[in-house]
Parts: sequence; C-alpha cells; structure tokens
Amino acid sequence: MTGILWNLGAFIVALGILVAVHEFGHFWVARRNGVKVERFSIGFGRPIWRRLGKDGTEYVVAMIPLGGYVKMLDGRVDEVPPEQRHQAFDSKSVWARMAIVVAGPMANFLFAIFAFWLMFLIGVPAVKPVLQQVVAESPAAEGGLAPGMEILAIDGREIRTWEDVNFALIGRLGAGQTRFSVQDDGGRRQELVVPLQHWQFNPDETSPITALGLVPEGPTLTLDLAQVMEEGPGERAGLLADDQLYSVNGQRLENWEQFVSLVQASPEQALELVVLRQGQSLSLSLLPERRETRDQVIGYVGLAPQVLPVDDRYRFELSHGPLQAVWAGMERTWELTVLTFNMIGKLLTGIVSVDNLSGPISIAKGAGASADFGLVYFLSFMALVSVNLGIINLLPLPVLDGGHLLFYLVEAVTGRPVPEKIQEIGFKIGAALLMLLMGLALFNDIARL
Repeated sequence: MTGILWNLGAFIVALGILVAVHEFGHFWVARRNGVKVERFSIGFGRPIWRRLGKDGTEYVVAMIPLGGYVKMLDGRVDEVPPEQRHQAFDSKSVWARMAIVVAGPMANFLFAIFAFWLMFLIGVPAVKPVLQQVVAESPAAEGGLAPGMEILAIDGREIRTWEDVNFALIGRLGAGQTRFSVQDDGGRRQELVVPLQHWQFNPDETSPITALGLVPEGPTLTLDLAQVMEEGPGERAGLLADDQLYSVNGQRLENWEQFVSLVQASPEQALELVVLRQGQSLSLSLLPERRETRDQVIGYVGLAPQVLPVDDRYRFELSHGPLQAVWAGMERTWELTVLTFNMIGKLLTGIVSVDNLSGPISIAKGAGASADFGLVYFLSFMALVSVNLGIINLLPLPVLDGGHLLFYLVEAVTGRPVPEKIQEIGFKIGAALLMLLMGLALFNDIARL
C-alpha cells in the first residue's frame, strides 16, 4: 500500500509540473499576443484551489490531475463584447494563433533541456560500458564482441555509459545490423558488425542490452541469499538469509544467473537444492511457483541475492559545468526527440508492437521508481515524459495542439479558415483515435500488473 501511495504521489508531482509547464507555454505566448486568458487550470473537474489574479485570470488547481487547460477569450466559443474583441483568440492573425498553439509543446522541450541541465550539473553516477560477459550464440557473440571490451561508439554515436548503449540499441529495432566501435583490454580499437536480423526483445521482460547478449560490468549478484520472501517457496523450503546456494539437482552453481535460469525453467517442478549454512552442507527440496508472463510460464521462488558493488575502475560521475551542461541537455533532448519519432514510425509500420504502449499506471510506477533512486533520476524521468508529452501534442490529431496547428497551416496557405464542419468532423475522429490509443495503453498497463 505504501508503494502505491509513493508511486501515486510521485506521479502527481511529475505530471503536475509538466502540465503546468505545458499550459504556461500557451499562457505566456497568448498574453504576449494580447489575448485575454480567462482561466489557467492545472487538472480537471471541481476546483480545490482558486485565485483571481490582478491580470484578470482565474488560477485553478482542480481535483483530477490528468491534464490542464488555458481558457482564452474566443468568439467561436462565447459571445465577446465589442470592446474586448481585440483580445479574443480568434481575432488574432493566423501566425499569432499558430505561435500560441505550438508554445505548449515547445515549453515541454525547453523544460526537458532544463531538467537535463540540472541533472548534469548535479552529476549522474555512471558505469563505463565494459563487457563482463557475452552470452554464447547471441547476436553480440556472432558479431565478435567479447568480455573485457569497452564500447566506444555504436553506428558512429559516441558511447560513454550503459544508458547511451540502451538508447542507441532501441533506435536500431528493425535494422539488419549495427556497428560497434570497441576497445579491448589491451587498448586495441576494433570495428565490429553485429547482425540484428533475429534480434528482438519485449521491453516488459528484458532490456535491449540483455536481448543482444551483453552482460555489463556492474554489481555482482552472489550466490549468498540476502532475502527470503515471507510465505514464498524459498521460505517453505527452509531457506534462510545468508545461506549460500551450492548446487541444483547435482549441478554445481557458478553464478546467480545460472540459478535463475534453472528456476524459471522449472515451474511446479521440485528442485533438489544443496546450500551451505554456517559452514555446513544442507539438502533441501525447493518447489518453484508457477508465474505467467505475456508469452511464457516461468518458475518463481522468492529469493534475492547479496550484491557486491561495482568495481571502482568502472564507476565515474557524469557531470558538466554550467555552460557545458546546457549543451549536454540540448543534445540529450534532441536524441530523445529523434528516438521517440523513430519509435512512433516503427509502431505505425508494425516493427514495434502496440503491446509496448504504456499508460498512466506504468508512468506512475516509473515516477515512483525514479524518485526512489534520487533527484537526478527523477529529473531524467520528468525530462523523458516531458519530451513525449511535447511530441504527442504535436501529432496531427485535431483534438491535440498538432491538429489545431494543421488547420492553421492550411489557413495560412489557402488564405481562409478550414470550414467549421470539417473541423468538427476532424475533432470527432481525433477524439475517437485518442480514446482508442489511451484505452489500449491502459489495457497494456493492467495486463502488466
């Protein structure tokens, strides 16, 4: 229950900030163009706080924190007194209206740059992209990648951290191959081509790094138990914290990953387990529970290993000075923007499954998890969502900013407004498509619970 409340609180804070930024973009540019703003609202529904400003705008915080709006004086919606006609949105030039509409998404991109700037200014704990292992017969192994190599670039893009690797690989979904620039432990640089014809991954279950067969140098998962979940299969078998796993069905265990693979492959099948407890060997019978994922059934035992920290040789802090951080923030925002448009294109062409769409539940989980890790991770999360919010609002659906922008572009080219009947039809189609998309994302969220 505490976890749910934490996720919800982090989600409300993040979304409240991002909505306020978006709506302030519309508000600020509208005011600069002489448009009267009647209400600035964060959230929908019944107001829980309101105040009338000296500028004549009513500022509101409403009960449902899933959006917001800026209500402007508009002759298409309400009757406008003649003396206020010059302050109405619809009385402004098409270029002024376009500027007001596009200002919301642009504010989200600017906020992402600011969040990344602050993140790089504070400093981000990072790990060098050095390979601990390469899974046999994986695409990475086929391409010649080997333990000890450090990844320097992917398809010409400089790589400094494992997060960079993750972004670069996501962008290669659907490609036939990718080119790695690496440096081996002897300091020799090599160019390797990794085949991707049979590479695919489900982001709910694995990362592109793992799916490619790469095992990063990072925290080491030992065979010593840190935690045994209450009333789980491990506790029922008699396992205790600090037990050391030794063998399964007579097979000596080399690492934690090997144990996980054996458990996942054995749902509801008894495993003969040997553990070391205070120097003594002990035989136990472990019966993994059955757990269903999207496309397979796996075993689960409710055990967590002790973790050794990352070797100091691979750890560093990614940080910049005030001016460098601005450029780094712009660069990261641009990369995210390109990647998001790229993924939308692959979604439309079927390269990426619609099962990967996420809704408010997944966003709330992400908000809570990032807030758990600290400020820099929460800033990174908000920057990511802000970029996506800006891009989604630029999509040419009539109910979104992008749809309004499309109508105004047509007006700018033809010299006359798009007929109201066509706009009305467009709004209905856009609303239906948006509701369908939101429903699908929410369905995916529920399926992941």
